[in-house]
Amino acid sequence: MDAVLRAAAVYALLLVLFKIAGRRTLADISNFDLLLLLIIGEATQQALLGDDFSLTKAILVIVTLIVIDVGLSFLKLRFARLDTLIEGTSTLIVEDGRPLRKRLREARLREEDILLVARQTQGLERMAQIKYAILEKNGKISIIPYPSG
Repeated sequence: MDAVLRAAAVYALLLVLFKIAGRRTLADISNFDLLLLLIIGEATQQALLGDDFSLTKAILVIVTLIVIDVGLSFLKLRFARLDTLIEGTSTLIVEDGRPLRKRLREARLREEDILLVARQTQGLERMAQIKYAILEKNGKISIIPYPSG
């Protein structure tokens, strides 16, 4: 039982820490994916190294983490507020070519970050060419340019 409680506590702690760290920290994978990989990797390493860490205990920890992850996925589907609390929501950060400075500060982003994505994904050079920029739930920035012409 001790292993189950420790696994759940570590999962919860890391979830909170990554939430505080912000979306841009983990732009390519979700918080849940990274948490699961880190903790399973550590549990597996401990089981392979031996000592006090038995294979049975490692399996128990891994199963506990997967059950928590799957359980949270089901709960997020059922309760939209929980999904918003854990995953956040998309945030408009540029509107009609004007950066929304308060939201940029809250997301710890700079205009240069937006322009970098705009250049890479849309070939845009100036903020005035961006109709909307959105910081997505996964940490990536979506750029919607003004229509050409």
